[in-house]
Amino acid sequence: ELRHRASPWQRNLGYPLAMLGLLALTGISVLIVCFHVLELLLDDAAMPRGMQDMSLGQVSFSIFGSFGAALQVVLIFYLMVSSVVGFYSSPLFTRLLPERQDTPLTKIIGNCVSLLVLSSALPVFSRTLGITRFDLLGDFGRFNWLGNFYIVFLYNMGFAGLTTLCLVKKVSWAVQAELIRAFGEDR
Repeated sequence: ELRHRASPWQRNLGYPLAMLGLLALTGISVLIVCFHVLELLLDDAAMPRGMQDMSLGQVSFSIFGSFGAALQVVLIFYLMVSSVVGFYSSPLFTRLLPERQDTPLTKIIGNCVSLLVLSSALPVFSRTLGITRFDLLGDFGRFNWLGNFYIVFLYNMGFAGLTTLCLVKKVSWAVQAELIRAFGEDR
């Protein structure tokens, strides 16, 4: 219903640009994670441990300077939004979605707890994937398992592999369905 009521500009320009943006953000995050996997294999300093010297404001946390720092912020925001969307679209938690004018207090508390857990895990998640080295001046890098090469390596490989698989599956199936529909083979 919403797609049919959308203006032609929104249908023909807005939706494709949003889709290309999401594809680009997903591709960039997978590339950064793959680069981090290579760093893990070559250098022990790539492990997501805590910051030893607090040089906040003196040294850039990105090799690309201000542009890289802005890209890291955008990617962390994208990971936050995609993890919330993925959480609420999983079959186990679809019942937790709030309903307008009809949400009981227990469901509101459950949503608050869920969002608190997701937001608390985001710094460790982005640091383990190598998207940022910034420690948020907390002790997120001091978890014992963040020093274990195998856990961090498998975590990064799992993220890169599963995200690529999901991306290829969604894009290739959508393109394949559109080609079949365009050539009239669906009849």
